[in-house]
Amino acid sequence: MSRRTDLSHASRGAGAPRLRVALLALALLSGGLFTTAPAASVASPADSAAEPSPAAQQSSYADAVQRVTPAVVTVRSERRARPSQQFPFMDDPRFREFFGQRSPRGEQEPRGERASGLGSGVIVSTDGYILTNHHVIDGAEQITIETSDDRTFRARLVGSDPPSDLAVLKIDSTNLPVLTLANSDEVRVGDVVLAVGNPLGVGQTVTQGIISAKGRQTGLGDGSFEDFIQTDAPINRGNSGGALVNTTGELVGINSQILSPSGGSIGIGFAIPSNMARNVMQQLITTGRVRRGVLGIYGQPLSADLAASFGLEQARGALVSEVQPDSPAAAAGVRRGDVIIAVNGQAVADYNALRNRIAATQPGTAVTLRVLRDGREQQLRATLGEREVETTREGGEENAPGGERAAGGRLGLSVEPLTPESAQRLNLPAGTRGLLVTSVTSGGPASEAGLRRGDLIQEVNRQPVNTREELTAAVGRAGDRPVLLLVTREGRNSYLAVRPRR
Repeated sequence: MSRRTDLSHASRGAGAPRLRVALLALALLSGGLFTTAPAASVASPADSAAEPSPAAQQSSYADAVQRVTPAVVTVRSERRARPSQQFPFMDDPRFREFFGQRSPRGEQEPRGERASGLGSGVIVSTDGYILTNHHVIDGAEQITIETSDDRTFRARLVGSDPPSDLAVLKIDSTNLPVLTLANSDEVRVGDVVLAVGNPLGVGQTVTQGIISAKGRQTGLGDGSFEDFIQTDAPINRGNSGGALVNTTGELVGINSQILSPSGGSIGIGFAIPSNMARNVMQQLITTGRVRRGVLGIYGQPLSADLAASFGLEQARGALVSEVQPDSPAAAAGVRRGDVIIAVNGQAVADYNALRNRIAATQPGTAVTLRVLRDGREQQLRATLGEREVETTREGGEENAPGGERAAGGRLGLSVEPLTPESAQRLNLPAGTRGLLVTSVTSGGPASEAGLRRGDLIQEVNRQPVNTREELTAAVGRAGDRPVLLLVTREGRNSYLAVRPRR
């Protein structure tokens, strides 16, 4: 992990043994080398005369490793010590014992202390663009790149995208070795892959395994776009941002997380597919932000029982549980209870796959939805809106959409008006009004003051705020003075003072 507190998730099953399994972001991300041996069999004379398969001929991956390793780098970061915003599951003593102590809930760590982080990265252009994880450089004030030939560079942040956990860095150099991005859609379960990175700071390391699954969700953080490639290639802390490649040396994924009860590799690792990485990288390099399409629905898993209840032959597709008012979906005629089975003629496996596909499509694009309603297929046409997600670029400046930049950028947060639907989801009383915090910039003024994603801002300087424009005006009137926010969190109100950026 980039810091010792990058713990993403913990779960405990009711009635199950008290084994606490943690999902870990891999900054700072070993286990035994996974190998496979062909099963013993009795060969006939015809078999012995047959040409051996390519898999049987493959006894070394040295050629692929030789091509890959020069393009994989070590990423070191320096930052002020602060509570983690992305991975808040540090209250468990077992986790604190493994990752180090931190301040009690709600208290800020001393601001003068420094924290260092270690991760990996992949060079993707000869002139110095590098792909890594967002959590590797999250909040970093200084980023250093170390290449496999022992050169060191100071890197600048081109752009960072928390929802996908990807970031792009830039170093000043030319004629650098690069990795070619493969088409991750063509990766198959059972394909052999190699993981390359700097686990635990021991130095560049290569491990081998197979693709164990595709399209995995881990629930790392609210708002994440997850379509992970699962692998059993051993990866550990420090492998974050490193390369997952096929046997020809093409990049198929960026290593990001592991599932582990101990913090070490148990053969369940997750990588961000290269196709998602390519899309995010190109947008960050071109504009410094990532634009994502939005349909305006909420969905849920379609179980076998639900499928039978809706008269479906199989549990495939995205079940619509809610349609947001005035959204593209509402305008297209999508209704609650619809099952979206295809987008532009391509089948939809589940709600997560639908969300990822829509998010990967540019706002303003017209899409054709094939919908099952009351046992009949219908085709609906929707024009996608734009998802409001904060993206950080050089120097940590925000590019918040919807006229929010002046206020949200100065405070280091993104907000959206509270709707009756979101108030109901948050169990807020009917008639509650305010602005819902959708993201908080790590290390920004709001973060330093203790604001969190999901907080509700009801007042600024004792005046109600219900729109972004009202927030912008209130912050503007405050000038360089701290602004007093009335914040509701988990049903309780409290005041926070935030000093806006100049």
